[in-house]
Amino acid sequence: MHTNAIRVFTGGAPQRVFDLLLPAFEQKTGQSVDVLVRIVSEIQDLVIAGNHPDIIFLPEPLLVALGDRVALREEGRGALARVGICMVVPDGTAVPDLSDEAAFCRVLRAARTIVLADPRTPTGRHLASVFARLGLADELAGRLINKGAIHGGGELVSSGGADLGLFLVSEAQHIPGVRLAGMLPITVQNYIVYGSAIPATCTRVTAAMALIEFLKGPEQGDAWRAAGFEALSVPETQTRKQGECHG
Repeated sequence: MHTNAIRVFTGGAPQRVFDLLLPAFEQKTGQSVDVLVRIVSEIQDLVIAGNHPDIIFLPEPLLVALGDRVALREEGRGALARVGICMVVPDGTAVPDLSDEAAFCRVLRAARTIVLADPRTPTGRHLASVFARLGLADELAGRLINKGAIHGGGELVSSGGADLGLFLVSEAQHIPGVRLAGMLPITVQNYIVYGSAIPATCTRVTAAMALIEFLKGPEQGDAWRAAGFEALSVPETQTRKQGECHG
């Protein structure tokens, strides 16, 4: 760790963006950046316990909740981009049909083992609620493995240890040995909006703001898109019956 580095705590979703953009920021400014990547609940716990970085990157609802426990500066607060949930399968296998909710149900029912995001994350909690709504929670219970894409879940898919994985696309699309089957249908989709915050204890606000503004710059759009993120516009609502999966 560099003594004078900008300290960043982040969930796993933007890691690819940082891999793409931080070298350019460091070269441009001469300022080094140290990034700690953990699941979002661990980032929250670290900050609440008093381990404060210069910048925190988390899903917006978690930053709002964190602000109730820890003082955050007004400067630097704001949304960056959003990312949705995808399905990945082992490389070389057929791409399953994800055209609608009924097709999604059939794919889940046919899978022997499904690995998905940690239940302590917004994505993991969302998927658990989707399975409950679809009437699949009990049927799938013995086939689910909760392991994040960046913590071995992707490797389970690539090795054949799981038939498919359900993760944020930014965390899964570049894992060797897996194939992106597609984004989840809109009726079961959930977009995570990532935002930034600077703790009130930060003594390097100018440097922290410089990094945030760099990441938000319009010229960085290609890197965000390459990492699986997209603009914050809400997808057009599709009229499709939602309910339990049948037969």
